[in-house]
Amino acid sequence: MIPALPLGTDVPDLPALGLGCMGMSEFYGDTDDTQSLSVLARAYDLGVRMFDTADMYGNGHNEELLARFLKQGRPDAVIATKFGIRKAAGEYARSIDNSPDYIRQACDASLRRLGGEQIGLYYVHRAETGRPIEDTMQVLAGLVQAGKIARIGLSEVSAATLRRAHAVHPVAAVQSEYSLTTRDMEADILPACRELGTAFVAYSPLGRGLLSGTLDRESLAPNDFRRNAPRFGAEALQANTARLDTLRSIADLREATPSQVALAWVLAMGVFAIPGTKRLSYLEQNIAAASLKLSADDIARLNQAYAPGSFTGERYTAEGMKGVNG
Repeated sequence: MIPALPLGTDVPDLPALGLGCMGMSEFYGDTDDTQSLSVLARAYDLGVRMFDTADMYGNGHNEELLARFLKQGRPDAVIATKFGIRKAAGEYARSIDNSPDYIRQACDASLRRLGGEQIGLYYVHRAETGRPIEDTMQVLAGLVQAGKIARIGLSEVSAATLRRAHAVHPVAAVQSEYSLTTRDMEADILPACRELGTAFVAYSPLGRGLLSGTLDRESLAPNDFRRNAPRFGAEALQANTARLDTLRSIADLREATPSQVALAWVLAMGVFAIPGTKRLSYLEQNIAAASLKLSADDIARLNQAYAPGSFTGERYTAEGMKGVNG
């Protein structure tokens, strides 16, 4: 059974384990729509209700894929999508755009691709430097009033930005990378979310596969963006993988995989988690992790072994860090 958490105050609690859909369209090697649709359907059958996408994932392809999934009749599925990162198809270089006209155009385009009348959760994918977040929130509040979006979210923002945004309109969720490999948001953004009643959604809760302990750099596809990510460079990956003994030890004790223990740790922090996968076997492993109960001693050992800053290498290149902690 997947535990449930509130996402705003106007809907029943949602299962805390969602599904990140990005890799079904881009960034992690080749994709297969038929296989992805099977994973989406199986996730729904196993209790997942939050499906996370963005307009820039495959330059619209990911939203169109989700529309095909939704046509099969999943009225209680909550689709979270995002705007604000603009890039050319097949390119990694990007710019950040939170201009009012673009927000409205992006929202309408996402609604067309998704085939719906309202977006369940609409994130500012990255906050644009130099543009007041208050102005962005005013535009989004207008979209709420128009019925085009149900809730507003922010991604990779600072605690100060969250507070300023929330003063204009309630922010239902903040999404940031969060795992045993990436814990810097524990200092400020997580406490701010708890103070304001804003849900926190952890993406890449398995450290982009690093916490499986089985990742082999040579097995990464040529078009897998991790090949260029500092944390996955040859020396960094070797050093980071060597740090996983405590995770493996607890996994053995719990008769689980290291990935399951890592995901159970994130869920134990009382946040949503949206691990991404294109494979049924990994999906089912992740769902099983929701039932894995770590002891207080397990959590203390993991916290000590993987204190913030323990892992080598930045999580993105400089290009990918545009707008992070905005």
